[in-house]
Amino acid sequence: MAEEIEYKDPVEPEEKKGKLTATLLLVTLVSTVGSSFQYGYNVASVNSPAPFMQSFYNETYLERYGSLMGKDLETILWSLTVSLYPLGGFFGSLLVGPLVNTIGRKGTLLLNNIFSIVPAILMGTSVLSKSFEVIIACRLVIGICAGLSSNVVPMYLGEMSPKNLRGAIGVMPQLLITIGILFAQIFGIRMILGNSDGWPILLALTGIPAVVQLMLLPFFPESPRYTLLQKGKEDEAKKALKRLRACDDVDDEIKEMYQEDQSEKADGRLSVGNLCTFRPLRWQLISIIVMNMGQQLSGINAVYYYADTIYSQAGVPDGTVQYVTVATGSVNVLMTLAAIFIVDSWGRRLLLLLGFATCCTACVVLTIALVYQSTVHWMPYLSIACVIIYVIGHAIGPSPIPYVITTEMFRQASRPAAFMVAGSVHWLSNFTVGLIFEFLRKGLGSYCFILFAAICLATFLFIFFVVPETKGKTFLEISQIMAKKNGLDEITDSKEFQDLNPPMDYTTLEKEKADKATVTPM
Repeated sequence: MAEEIEYKDPVEPEEKKGKLTATLLLVTLVSTVGSSFQYGYNVASVNSPAPFMQSFYNETYLERYGSLMGKDLETILWSLTVSLYPLGGFFGSLLVGPLVNTIGRKGTLLLNNIFSIVPAILMGTSVLSKSFEVIIACRLVIGICAGLSSNVVPMYLGEMSPKNLRGAIGVMPQLLITIGILFAQIFGIRMILGNSDGWPILLALTGIPAVVQLMLLPFFPESPRYTLLQKGKEDEAKKALKRLRACDDVDDEIKEMYQEDQSEKADGRLSVGNLCTFRPLRWQLISIIVMNMGQQLSGINAVYYYADTIYSQAGVPDGTVQYVTVATGSVNVLMTLAAIFIVDSWGRRLLLLLGFATCCTACVVLTIALVYQSTVHWMPYLSIACVIIYVIGHAIGPSPIPYVITTEMFRQASRPAAFMVAGSVHWLSNFTVGLIFEFLRKGLGSYCFILFAAICLATFLFIFFVVPETKGKTFLEISQIMAKKNGLDEITDSKEFQDLNPPMDYTTLEKEKADKATVTPM
């Protein structure tokens, strides 16, 4: 009797998951503390000391010209002090593509410290030099620093992270932004630095993280993807990956990078103009524009601006409002920290939907609470709850996730241009809200939050119908998913599509590379 042989399906090797190594953790901390922290710090650094800074403007003007500054001129100068920061952010975003393609991601972050250290020194000595114009000009320059860092840091970290940790590490810049805001709120307390003597020091402290980054970042590697695909230095890319992964076996990641490069060769490096007319990336571009507009036009800065008024109307004493504001900032930090631990399990799409739905609901209820605040005794407390719930909703999705998705939806050739577009939309939307909110508040009163609710709802619907889940996928897999939305087909190494499009053999790619290097013209 013939012996029966039991047939067993071949067992697929378990996919190797990346680890959070010491090098990856340290480079994440150095780049976010040195860059993202400053962005958040400078968002809030002028809020608390505003009355003392305005007094300095008036005193300086009186000493120069022998007369008090007119109310209109004072308003204009203070508006410039606040609004030139996001305008500088817009200009910084326009520099992202040229700089990251020329001197790399790490090189751009190192250069960017100049736009922080010099303004910090000048703002710190503004009282000695008796010049409020220096502060206004420095807010523009430090905005350029924020515009660069808010785009380059997510790109740098996203390109260095293993795909199973890309979401968590991608949220880290936003976490440090919220920590920067919280530190500025704490230092801005009257008994610390938010007073007539301490505010120049409060503004100057932004230079310290820049100095730390300038000293430490040179010891960490450049993005391996940039090193391999744009500089063509395979040995350096492998060396960087081995440090980041704390292992010698990095061939699979090098192979995936080569395959990404192979699939992009026909496209070439895309400029912003090319990207805006490039059909294969149409829905990716629309998606990041909508998400970044939704992030800022949903009213997060307006809610922060209006929070002090809401707290005061709710009966919080004026001397206590600053502490309640700090508590709100602490909630923002804690919920962003929570997003780090759930983004790679819950997914990007779910957090975005949950966040925008929460913000929409909070804005609607906040409108009702503000309308009836003077007639129903418990409505002021509902107003405070709505502000906190709104902050929670924004912190888990709309604030951090658009940066992650921008990194994931675009590949090496198009990523710098995509970040330029996303950053420009982000900062222009930020500037627009800061510019028109006071007019909206005066014209619509409490009903201005209905407008923010409508924007949250529209963004929610767009994400629900258009934006796919990207967690745990390679850049090529995400590209394949979006190719279907764009009505195109694309070769990928994804396990989901490999039966339809077999991946190109790694040795073939190496052979092609070697052939190109040895071909001589006839």
